[in-house]
Amino acid sequence: MTIHNQSMRTFINGKIFTANPEQPFASTMIVRDGSIAWIGEESDLENIDGDCVDLKGQRVLPGLIDPHLHPLWLANASTQIACTPPFVNSIVDLIEQIRNSCKANETGKWIEGWGYDEGKLSEGRTPTRCDLDEASADIPIFLSRTCTHIAVVNSKALELAGITRDTPDPPGGKIDRDLNGEPTGILRENAKDLVYRIMPAKSLEENATSLAELSTFLLSHGITAITDLSSRTEPIDYLEMYQTAVKKGLKQRTVLYYLWEDLKDKPLLGPDKINRENQIHIGGIKLFSDGSVSGKTAWVNPPFLGEEESFGIQTTTKEELLAAAKAAEQNDIQLVVHAMGEQAIELIIDTFFGKQGWLTDGPSLRIEHAAMPTAQAILRAAETGIAFVTQPIFVFAEIESYHKNLGSERTKETYPIQALLEAGIKVAFSSDAPATAWADPVNPFVGIKSAVTRVAYNGADTGQKQRIDVITAIMLYTKAAQEITRIPHVGQLSVGNYADFIVLNQDILEICNDKIDTVLVKETYMAGNIVFQR
Repeated sequence: MTIHNQSMRTFINGKIFTANPEQPFASTMIVRDGSIAWIGEESDLENIDGDCVDLKGQRVLPGLIDPHLHPLWLANASTQIACTPPFVNSIVDLIEQIRNSCKANETGKWIEGWGYDEGKLSEGRTPTRCDLDEASADIPIFLSRTCTHIAVVNSKALELAGITRDTPDPPGGKIDRDLNGEPTGILRENAKDLVYRIMPAKSLEENATSLAELSTFLLSHGITAITDLSSRTEPIDYLEMYQTAVKKGLKQRTVLYYLWEDLKDKPLLGPDKINRENQIHIGGIKLFSDGSVSGKTAWVNPPFLGEEESFGIQTTTKEELLAAAKAAEQNDIQLVVHAMGEQAIELIIDTFFGKQGWLTDGPSLRIEHAAMPTAQAILRAAETGIAFVTQPIFVFAEIESYHKNLGSERTKETYPIQALLEAGIKVAFSSDAPATAWADPVNPFVGIKSAVTRVAYNGADTGQKQRIDVITAIMLYTKAAQEITRIPHVGQLSVGNYADFIVLNQDILEICNDKIDTVLVKETYMAGNIVFQR
């Protein structure tokens, strides 16, 4: 084969894993106008004209896709207190970090923090408003738990939100109270929104700038396509915000999933907003069926360990699911439902079992997280064509809370990836960053290591029966993630797709599995152009 075209760029001498089952490996790619024009072995080319890039025998993968992420939260987390190890290992440490922030806080604006996990605090309990009041009684404080489903605030924040002993629990939420009936400052699920909605909001321009700055960090992890699973229409419309971020330098191909509560009164979106050829587009409607395992708000059965009456929190209904599905169908987009516990997963599957999906080019219905599906739920989900988007980093990073809330044996049965794949369910991997107890929560190589070893960061066994191999794990971050998000022309290095790919500093297919989290991205390319270099 002879190629003559000066506008082409040829990449040679790579150890390319394509994620294309029909041609899994190659050494050479020819890129024309940002897309792959040819891929194969260099020996099949008679000569190479034009621009040539030597990949130096390094491992190359398709650009990674994170199909469940919260980029704006992640971007803003860098300006908040990181309530995680190694910075915070106790409530005493937490109070000290807040005091330091208060000293630097001359305007009296809210102090925010993210990532606390009582399982990692030496006191073994959740901080309360009394603890936070020790840091400051005058400046409002809002700390989000690692799972983002629970927050703890101080007395000043409760006062500003008007939360007293007489405030009823909101639907799908719980205000924790002490023995005297007074709020403890701990707000679960929808109760945290009572405070969140009175907090000062950043402007669209400020948020867009944060997202543009985050883009390079994501590229440094090889992530070339992202999603936002908590997109809003008010006070800022996320579509406009992300479009503005692109002008400021956001490079990732991006899919937005809007919260149902924002769309239920005006569900029709319009074809320009859902056009998947656009860098930024709307791909789905998002609901919550329950909370988190680590925060004991997942809707489980059997109950949490040692608590006969503690089954978590149900946060939606069959009627809401059907109404949201109708809107998703009208807009030709997906319905995406957060569900971790057995009962939350079963509610979704029972609601849609036997119903025909409305999309023809991907799953109409996605269950996010899917920590604890029963054997029957797996079979029925497979039959209904429901996709699962799950996060192997959770059980890796939050093992203390899983053991405390579920016990060791039940923990090993969570996230049964192998069983899902064997049943024929479409599965993709993601991070849910920053909603996990890890200092670098978006790192895909930590998630891949967790799925391949089924061993937590502290060495605890997280279920050897559900281990998968490295190639399968990479496929779940590339080809499978594309099939589930429906982002066009990505996920595989094959003819016609964008030349979005990454070059690694170690060969992930050859190194020891327990070293996978040490892999670094040396270079990231989008449309054949280098967009990140370490």
